Amino acid sequence: MSELTHFNEQGRAKMVDVSEKHDTVRTARAKTSILLNEAIYHQIKEGSNKKGDVFAVAQVAGIMSAKNTAQIIPMCHPLALSGVDIKFEWNVDEEASHYEVILYAVVKTKGPTGVEMEALTAASAAALTIYDMCKASGKEMVIGPTMLLEKTGGKSGDYIRS
Repeated sequence: MSELTHFNEQGRAKMVDVSEKHDTVRTARAKTSILLNEAIYHQIKEGSNKKGDVFAVAQVAGIMSAKNTAQIIPMCHPLALSGVDIKFEWNVDEEASHYEVILYAVVKTKGPTGVEMEALTAASAAALTIYDMCKASGKEMVIGPTMLLEKTGGKSGDYIRS
């Protein structure tokens, strides 16, 4: 069994020391989704939501959350991110009353530790922002599943979800 790196000699949580690790280019891509009702779908598509441009605000929220991940996830290191991008895709079947936004977050850095948590946080915050902006038109929205799709760089190597 490998050594548990996030525990000190007393068995208590600690932040891992990455000072001896080499900087490498690291990327991570995460995905989540949010199911909507038809009214919310049309609000977003037509730009008629009373709070503003839903995707524009969600995109900024995703970027801001990636930059601040270490402030909300206790053992994450503050990172200098070199890039964050949030993309949205529609998955709609009007005959089946299926209205879904799929969100992708891509985060990049050059540093001693990975950006998986930043990508997952960005995708989650963007979806939560869509919920917040649209909840007046229906609170039955469903977020998830949220997952890491891929990551590159670092000692553990690359990962691609199969």
